[in-house]
Amino acid sequence: MVFRNVIVCRMVPGSEGTVGDVFGYYDRTTRPQDLGVIGRILLSHHDLYLHVIERVQDPKISGQTRGLPAFQKIAEAIGPYVTPYPRYWKNPSDSVAKEFYRWAPEDGTAPADTTLTVIVQRIKPGAEPDVARIFADSDAGSLPRELGVAARWLYSIDDVFVHLVEQDSAVAESLRDNHQQKPAFGKLMAELAPYVEPYRPESWRGPQDSVATVFYRWVAED
Repeated sequence: MVFRNVIVCRMVPGSEGTVGDVFGYYDRTTRPQDLGVIGRILLSHHDLYLHVIERVQDPKISGQTRGLPAFQKIAEAIGPYVTPYPRYWKNPSDSVAKEFYRWAPEDGTAPADTTLTVIVQRIKPGAEPDVARIFADSDAGSLPRELGVAARWLYSIDDVFVHLVEQDSAVAESLRDNHQQKPAFGKLMAELAPYVEPYRPESWRGPQDSVATVFYRWVAED
């Protein structure tokens, strides 16, 4: 299973192209894979910047904890557009969201073709144990199979809740507009309601409005 870190910051709306170009240049001219990085996804959601870093192994195990060789240059280039989110921010590590739950089928099987969706909401302070419990109860049932879920990861940072879910691509596409009709999905949403809410409730119309938008993606070729 791919190991993922999630960085959450604020971003000036409309600056996706500029930020994506910066990473594109350094991903082409350096070799992140030499430091264990095999992919990255940059996403935006309202005024949020999300950076999903993909590795073969947890850097705490592999020892490959460094970022890009050009980290300082990247930070300077995107500095006018990307700024810290947490109120308690003191250094770059404070922008890394904390993983508090992960799940994958016990049989270890995964579809050949999967789609990764990043869902962004707000979380009630201290509610991570409750949210993890609710997902654990749901994942023990039939809903993951019905939705083609291959794996999920839950993260939080300050009041932001980030949910990464891998799905069988074919199943995800077939359920794009009607997964809400499943009773088990409705039950899950109802149980989560006291603890999480849309990032921007005033403009939220349905679950799709909580899905972050990908604006840059890189995958190591070797």
